[in-house]
This record gives sequence, structure tokens and C-alpha cells, in this order.
Amino acid sequence: MKIKFLGHSAVLIEHENFKALIDPYLKKNPIYTVDETDTQGITHIFITHAHGDHIGDSLEIAKANNSTIISNAEIANILFLKDKTLKLHPMHIGGRFTFDFGTVKMTPALHGSGYTENGIIQDGGNPGGFVITINNKSVYHAGDTGLTYDMKLLESEQIDVAFLPIGGNYTMDVKDAVEAARFIQAKTVIPMHYNTFGLIIADPEEFKRLLIGHNVVILKPSESIEV
Repeated sequence: MKIKFLGHSAVLIEHENFKALIDPYLKKNPIYTVDETDTQGITHIFITHAHGDHIGDSLEIAKANNSTIISNAEIANILFLKDKTLKLHPMHIGGRFTFDFGTVKMTPALHGSGYTENGIIQDGGNPGGFVITINNKSVYHAGDTGLTYDMKLLESEQIDVAFLPIGGNYTMDVKDAVEAARFIQAKTVIPMHYNTFGLIIADPEEFKRLLIGHNVVILKPSESIEV
């Protein structure tokens, strides 16, 4: 499985016939390094919540690739009303489903999920994260979240790679993300959602220094790992 960090919270996962984007905030993402192949042949798109820097370019990419969008039920309903030709798979927190590529579990996140349309704030349902398991390898994407003791439950999922926000202000900061990583006990931890703009400035090297005894991999946008 190849996992590529695209900046902010955007992640690309590839394995055999599976090519998925998580929170594909790309066009307006100031730290994304444009690579046209990142959005070609996308089979699935995962959306953690409805904020613009996470739902990003999901509609455009899905329509271009006939991708299946996996999200909470509210976001799926919103997208269905926008385009009834979209392939959508609604889920909710705690739900687990077996797809042809593997299994997906939707996890809790402490955050918001509203979006603005025609000047009015609309409800985007509950925010969440995803545990994606393919060929006995599991990737956890926390979405935008504060620290919660519920993360301790993820230890039993035997996570291989965990993407955790560290930017503070809207999500966990470095200190809380360190505690979250200790709860989860993933084999590899990758920081995300930092340094995209001024309110979420954080030092990933500090996160790595504080998380003693854990394998922390700091990926720059466009860098990847294999698990």
C-alpha cells in the first residue's frame, strides 16, 4: 500500500485497483504540489466533514472519475441533491462496512461540520474520521478533532499508520496529539493539518521529539511511504 501526503489533511492511498483520496482539498490548498496523476483513476473519495478545506474538490474529482464518495449520511444527502448521478456511500460514526477493497470504520471526531451556501450556514452532520483496512493494513485518518479518550479504543484496531492533526486552534495541538498517539499506539504516526495558514502553525519536529518511543514520519506535501 502506498500512502502519499498532499498537504493539509489531504491523503492519497493506492493499493492494486484501489486509489482513494481523503479530504481532497487541492486547488485552493497553498501547500499542495500539483500533480495531475493524483486525481486520475480515483476509485473512492473519503470526506471526514463538510468544511471547505476538507470536502475540497470532491465533487469535481468524483464526476471526472466516477468515484464512490464515502461520508456521513448528511454530506451524502447534500451531494445527492447537488448531483443525482454521483455514486455515494453514506456511513455514520461507529459503523463498519466491508467493500470489495477492504473494510472501513467511521470514527468519532470532536469538531464541527457546517458549511455555507448562499450566505446561510447549513448542517453537515457529525464530523468523523476513518479506519481503512486493506489486506490486513490499517490507516487511520482522524479528520479534524480535539483530543478525546475515545481514541484509546482505537488501540484494538492495530493501526499501521495514523494521520493526526497537530495545528491547534481548530484541532489538537502538538501536546494533545502526542497524547492521542499514545492512546492509539499506531506503528507509524504522521502529523497533518498544520502550517497551511496562520492560525494552525505548528512544529512537526517538536511533535516527533515529544513522542518518544514511537515511529513518527514527517511527510512534506507530495512525499509518500509504503506499508
